[in-house]
Amino acid sequence: MEIKFYNSLTNKVEVFHPIKENEVSIYVCGPTVYNDPHIGNIRPVVLFDTLRKFLETVGYKVSYVSNFTDVDDKIINKALNENISEKELTDHYIDEYYKVLDAFNVERATLNPRVSEYMNQIIAYINKLVETGSAYVNDREVFFDVLKDKDYGCLSKIDKEDLINGKRIEVNDKKKSPLDFLLWKNTKVGIKWDSPWGAGRPGWHTECCVMIHSIFNGLIDIHGGGSDLKFPHHENEIAQAEAYENNKLANYWIHNAMMDINGDKMSKSLGNVILAKDAIKEYGANLTRLLLLNAPYRSIINFSDETLKNNQAIIDKILAMNKQVSLLFNLNNIPFKGEASKLNPFLEALSNDINIPNGITYLLELIKEINLELRKKDKNIELIKADYYTVLKILYILGIKIEPRLLNENERELYKSYLKSKEDKDFIKSDELRKKLIELNIL
Repeated sequence: MEIKFYNSLTNKVEVFHPIKENEVSIYVCGPTVYNDPHIGNIRPVVLFDTLRKFLETVGYKVSYVSNFTDVDDKIINKALNENISEKELTDHYIDEYYKVLDAFNVERATLNPRVSEYMNQIIAYINKLVETGSAYVNDREVFFDVLKDKDYGCLSKIDKEDLINGKRIEVNDKKKSPLDFLLWKNTKVGIKWDSPWGAGRPGWHTECCVMIHSIFNGLIDIHGGGSDLKFPHHENEIAQAEAYENNKLANYWIHNAMMDINGDKMSKSLGNVILAKDAIKEYGANLTRLLLLNAPYRSIINFSDETLKNNQAIIDKILAMNKQVSLLFNLNNIPFKGEASKLNPFLEALSNDINIPNGITYLLELIKEINLELRKKDKNIELIKADYYTVLKILYILGIKIEPRLLNENERELYKSYLKSKEDKDFIKSDELRKKLIELNIL
C-alpha cells in the first residue's frame, strides 16, 4: 500500500519511504508537565496514536517516542509556589496525563523519556556544538549561532531579516545576534546541574534533538507536533541537528492545526480553555476523541455545540448498531472476534495523508449496511459478521472504545421472553420486559 504524507518541510504531499524496511520511527513533542493538559494539547496525541495504529495495522513495526519536559521555568516557579520539589510536581502531572491518555484509549508510547533523565547527553551535545563553533559561551550561558546556519528557516519558511525587522525574537545582550537561541541557561533558582559552563539547566530547544539522537541514533522517519511548534521550536531543532550530524532530524515533518472554541482561538486570556479531564467528564472520551479526529488534521477544529452534536450523532449510530449486533450474536452464539475482511477502503483513506474524515465516512457506510441487513427477515449473517468485524477494527484504529454487549443466561432468557410476548401480542408483558431490557442496556 502506497502511503502519502504532507511534509511540512517541503510543503508537498510525498510518498512515504521509511529509513528501514517495514519499520517506522516516530517522535512527537510531549507536554511540559506543570499543569493539566487542555483539549488542544490532546489533538496531536490522538492524531499520532491513530497514525501509529494505522501503520501497525498495515504491517510496520513502529517505535513511537513522546517526551515529558520536566525541566522548565514554569515548573520551577510553580514548585516554589507550592513549596514542593520539581520532581513531586512533575510526577503528579505525569500521572494525571497518563490518566487522560488512558481515558482517550491512547496506546502507551514505546518510550516516554523525561528531560531530566538525559542531562549528561544534553550537556555532551551542547559541548560538541560549542567545540565545532556552532554555539558560543557568554557569561556562563551557551547560545546557538544562527547566522552560521545558511538553511535556517527551512521549516517555517521565515526569513532571517524578516525575523529581525519584525522583532519576533527575545532581546538578550549576551547574544551575538538577536536570532541566536539559548542552549544552556545559568540559573540560581530551582533545580540545576553542573556543566562546563557553570550550574544551570538546558534551553527548551535542545532536549528533543538530544533524545532523538540518543534513542534513535540519528535521523528518524517522522517528527510530529502541533503547528505552533514549527517556529521557533522545530526550526531550532533542525538547526542543531544540521550542525551536529548534518541532517534535518526527520525525513517527514507532520504538524496538526490548532483548535478554536466556538469560533475563537482557545487561550487563557479569553478564559475559554477546556481541560481534557473536564471534556472527558462532560462529553465523554469517545465523543471528544472523535471530534478531535473528524476533521482534516491540517485544518483548525472548531469545538462548538454544532461539532459536538454532529459527532455525537455518529457515536449514537455506532452504539445503536452495536446493541443490535450484540443481541444477534449472543442469541446465535456467533463469535465477537473475526477477520476484518473489508478494511481496505478505510486503510486507503488513511494512507492518503491521514484522511480520517474519509475513513469515518466509510465507517458510517458499513454501519448503514449492517442496519439494513438487520431489518431483513432472512439476514445475511456472513455479511453482518464481515461488516461488524471490520467496524471493530476501524474503531480500534480510531481509538473509539466500544465493547460488544455480552449477555448472561438470565439476560438471554429475558430477551427471548420479550420476543415471545411480542409474538403472542401480549403487549402489557412485552412493554414490561422491554422496560427491563432498556434498564439493562440490552435494548
